Parts: sequence; structure tokens; C-alpha cells
Amino acid sequence: MFSNRDLVYLLVPLILEQLLTSLMGMIDTVMVSNISSAAISAVSLVDSINILVLMALAALATGGTIVVSQYIGSENVKKANEAARQIVLCVTVISVALSIFCLVFRQGLLSIIFGSVEQEVMDGAMTYFFYTALSFPFLALYNAGSSIFRAQRNTKLPLLISVLSNVINVVGNYFLIFIVKWGIAGAAIATLFSRVILAVIIMIALRSEDYAVNVRDYFSIRPNKTLIVRILKLGIPSGIENSMFQFGKLAIQSTVSTLGTIAIAAQAMTNILENLNGMAALAVGIGMMTVVGQCLGAGKKEEAVYYIKKMTVVAEVICVISCILVYLIAKPVTILGGMEKEAAKLCMEMVFAITIVKPIMWTIAFVPAYGMRAAGDVKFSMISSMCIMWLCRVILCIVLCRYFHFGPMGVWIAMFTDWTVRAIVFGWRFYSKRWLSHQVI
Repeated sequence: MFSNRDLVYLLVPLILEQLLTSLMGMIDTVMVSNISSAAISAVSLVDSINILVLMALAALATGGTIVVSQYIGSENVKKANEAARQIVLCVTVISVALSIFCLVFRQGLLSIIFGSVEQEVMDGAMTYFFYTALSFPFLALYNAGSSIFRAQRNTKLPLLISVLSNVINVVGNYFLIFIVKWGIAGAAIATLFSRVILAVIIMIALRSEDYAVNVRDYFSIRPNKTLIVRILKLGIPSGIENSMFQFGKLAIQSTVSTLGTIAIAAQAMTNILENLNGMAALAVGIGMMTVVGQCLGAGKKEEAVYYIKKMTVVAEVICVISCILVYLIAKPVTILGGMEKEAAKLCMEMVFAITIVKPIMWTIAFVPAYGMRAAGDVKFSMISSMCIMWLCRVILCIVLCRYFHFGPMGVWIAMFTDWTVRAIVFGWRFYSKRWLSHQVI
């Protein structure tokens, strides 16, 4: 069903988009870190909450991608179009509700989770959270639109839109931070504006009748209970998994916040670098959902198994290369970021450990699961991921950092344990083929 050429056309734009997003995030971090250690700490803390919300919204869009992909695989274009309309409706309603909630309760959320941080950090966090919470619906609409295009094997258009948005974000950051001198508010406003652009352009593109699956007449969309339930059955477990995954990071971040500003700054930069060395491989997993979804929609289960194996090998090669490259640029990045010497040294130690361990376990732990989710195996993924995350990552991190005083390195020892257990569990699940017993459409 998919030639090597088809896979290249599908995956390369996805990889470039993920790398670009991570790279731009790193550049943003470098710019913010030049304001002060308190500024980078504030942005890091708020982004821990923001990512929690955005991952939940992305999971809902992913649930829609699976449904649309399987309908396309079964050559039912009419149902694919109706499913696409329901994706847009769902993410709009839910993202607006989450945005309002975060705007109203942002002070309480920040105080509960990060109440022990310095006042300067908290003030910056309040400002940054306000503007980024406003951007939730726009980023959610972009995720919905890009997922619909991905289901049609079109990953080039979302890449082009993402390039434009990220350029606007970086230029806006530079202008508002260094020229206008708006500090953290400048970084947040640039992010908000770039996400508005993302949403507007992709929603306009989605109207085109040049695409087999398109969404027009937005205000005429009405709820379709059957399709909404189908999308939510896939999206909610993935959303809970992603949200709990990020909530676990919040619990870890709360522990790190007690270690002082130096530790927070080092951990923030390490997180950026670790995300960067995994994004390209993760893009293969995202593309895998389209491939596996269409294979299963056409009733070709053995092809689905074959492509998961093949694309996991591709992801592993990419992961190794990414880890090496990120390690080579890590020190220059800490210098450009104006990090204090102690924070930079701590960051380099953690990045070195990640570079050694990540290629061994990370790919098996995360990439094949995307293919199994595309088959509808979302409950197993949710339950096992949550158990592993809380037992291995969160509890072990708290014990190592608070009772054995490992410092931020305790975070990564717990993370490595998580990856190892996940690799064992999901490897077993894949080879058992129990994930093929689900029916999505």
C-alpha cells in the first residue's frame, strides 16, 4: 500500500516540522534565558502546565486522525469528511473551555503547583500564562487541521504553515524582547500571534475542494453523536495518557523547583535539548498512525505489522543520529543562552547521560505504540503508561531527589527506568498481536 517513496514523502515533512518546532523552541529558550534565570525558570514552569493542556488537545485530534485514516483506507470518503468536521467541532469546544478555565484560575494553579518559588519567578509565570492560555484554541485548531491533512498523506502543507508561524514567532520574540524590552510578556505575545496565524491559514487551506477530505461551512457543523463517540473513544484515553504523562512531569517539576533557580534553569535547558533529540524519531511515530490506520481500514493486518517494524527501525536510526548531533551543540547552546556556569555544567552532565541511554531504550518504548493506537489499542496504552510513569518516573524521582539528594540527575535516572520498563511492556504487547483485535470503524 505504501512504497518507500510514499513513506519518504509522508515522513520527511513530518520530521522537518517536528525538528523545526523543537529548534524554534530552543531558540526561544535561549532568548528568554538572556533576560534572566528567573525568566527562564518562569517560562519553564508555565510550559509544564501548557504542555499538559496542549498534549490533551493534540490527543483528541489524533483520535480523529485514526478515524479519518481508516475511513480513507476503506475508501469511504463521505464518512472521512464527516469525521473531519466533527474533529474541528470537538477541539474547538474543548479548547475554548480549557482556555477560559486556565485564564480564570491561573493564579491558583500556579500557586498550588509552584507556590514555593521566588516571587520574581511567580510574577513572570503569571504574565506568561495569561497570554499562552489565550492561544490554546488556535493551536488546537491547527492540530485538528494538520491531523486531517496527515490522514490524507499530506504532510507538506502543515510543514509550510509551521515554517511561517515559527519564523514569525522567533522574529516577534527578538523584536519584543530585545528591541521593545517587554521581557517575558514579549515572548508570550509573540507566541500567541504566531499561533493565531497557524490556525487562520490551516483553516483556510482546509476549505479547499482540491483535497478529498475538506471542511467547509464551519458554522453549519452540527454534532454527530456516533462519530463524536468514536473519536472520543480513541482520543480520550490518549488524552488522559498524555495529560497524566505531563502531569507526572509537573510533579517532577515541582520537586525540581525546590532545588533552587540554578537547578530549574539547568533542567529547563536539558528538557529542551532532550525534546530536540527525540522529535525527529517521534515524527516517524506520528506518520505511522496514518500508515497503519489506512492499512487496517483496508483490512490488511499483516501490512500494518510490517510497517510498524520497518518504521521503528527508521526511528531508531534517526534517534541515534539526533542524540549525537544534540550533544555536539549542547555546550554552544548553553553559552548562547547566557546560562550561569554552574547551571550550564549541570545541564551538560544530564545531556551526556541522555545521549548514552536514549538510543538503547527510548525508540522501542514509544514509537511502536503509535501504530498500536492506530489500531484502536488505546486503553492498554493508557493504563500501562500511567502505571509505569507514576511508579518509575514520578515516585522514583521524588525519592532520589528529596531523600537521597541526587539533584536534577535523579530526574533522569527515574526517566531512564521508565523508558526501560515501557520498552519491555510495549515490546511484549506488539509481539503478542493482541492490539490487532480492536475494531475502529
